[in-house]
Amino acid sequence: MEKELSQVKSNCVKIVLFGPESTGKTTLSRQLARYYNSVWVREYARQYLQNKWNNERKTCEPTDLIPIAIGQISLENELASKANNVLICDTDLLETKVYSEAYYIGSCDPTLKKYAIENSYDLYFLTYIDIPWEADDLRDKPKERLAMFNAFESELKKYNKPYVILTGSKEKRLKEAINHIDKLILNNTK
Repeated sequence: MEKELSQVKSNCVKIVLFGPESTGKTTLSRQLARYYNSVWVREYARQYLQNKWNNERKTCEPTDLIPIAIGQISLENELASKANNVLICDTDLLETKVYSEAYYIGSCDPTLKKYAIENSYDLYFLTYIDIPWEADDLRDKPKERLAMFNAFESELKKYNKPYVILTGSKEKRLKEAINHIDKLILNNTK
């Protein structure tokens, strides 16, 4: 299982969209991938859990977290080889860890925790809660958005991950994200 949670080496700049549910991560991931004419790594948990809900009318359980983590890294590793100079990740294992601890009384599988911390990215974009919350089959914490945002930021600080908080409109977020990514690409090519 440990090999299945490891990142492959890549020369591209790796960006993660990170934060609470319904804060614009997927929208921004798509926009950034389009802007850079590159690929983006979808959130594997969304597909996995939607299928579980559709087929069993069940929500996420602790036993789902490792298959979700393996699916996420598998997608990322596959797409890292197809990315031009930047890979946009809609999420990562650190986000899975945050949700595990939020939903399961501080608990997280030790192997998931290890790779959530060890896997590395050039920059995290922490998306703020100033975008209206939209309901769907999987979202369930509309009143806990600030607490979840604080939990996400706490993890980034705790593990010294490089991050920028994105606020405001979709256009403002996109412009700010592009500015930061352009600097990383420039530094990566030197």
